[in-house]
Amino acid sequence: MKLKRTILVAIALAFLFVGCANKDEVAEFNKPALYWYKKIGKSISDGNMDKADAYYISLKSEHMRSPLMPTAIMMLAHAHMNKEEYLLANYYLDEYNKRFGEGDDREYTDFMKLKAAFLGIKDVYKDQKLIMDSIANANRYLVRYPGSAYAPLVNTILIRLHMSQYLLNENIAALYERTGKPDAAEIYREKNSDSVVEMTDITPPEKGIIGKIFD
Repeated sequence: MKLKRTILVAIALAFLFVGCANKDEVAEFNKPALYWYKKIGKSISDGNMDKADAYYISLKSEHMRSPLMPTAIMMLAHAHMNKEEYLLANYYLDEYNKRFGEGDDREYTDFMKLKAAFLGIKDVYKDQKLIMDSIANANRYLVRYPGSAYAPLVNTILIRLHMSQYLLNENIAALYERTGKPDAAEIYREKNSDSVVEMTDITPPEKGIIGKIFD
């Protein structure tokens, strides 16, 4: 009898807590823009990016035209960048460009997108397309913003990308040579003949094909 009473009390408490939770959930609707903005900032400070992203969805759905939106988006982009979550950082930078990317701001956000793509390269074998796309985007950036304050950084990124691509081609060519396929090796060496860098410009990393070239 005592056990039965304990079980009934536990069930009653469970329903009570569920009811409270649902009330709290409902209370998280129709809040002012500043409320969601503060929640995003607090979640970023706490390192809880899942919550920060969820609060952004609430801010966006309830206050799409709020003047707090641009700052919230850039906060999230930088926070994901700091967490090395470059795809999510890129998502928020795209969001910013779609909504507010006119004028001088576009120069900065385009640079941040290029930086996010560059830092997102982790495996040069798997990320060959990303390397080629990043080279093309860096060249476009320099044409579009010739006097940009970020041009020296973009040039540094571009040189490192060319170096990584050169080393990758050389590594693949050497592999083909070792496996008795000189014609295939020649194809990859030919790719390097048009490179803006040469092997003498590069200090090969001690560990791995690229190693710390992206640090």
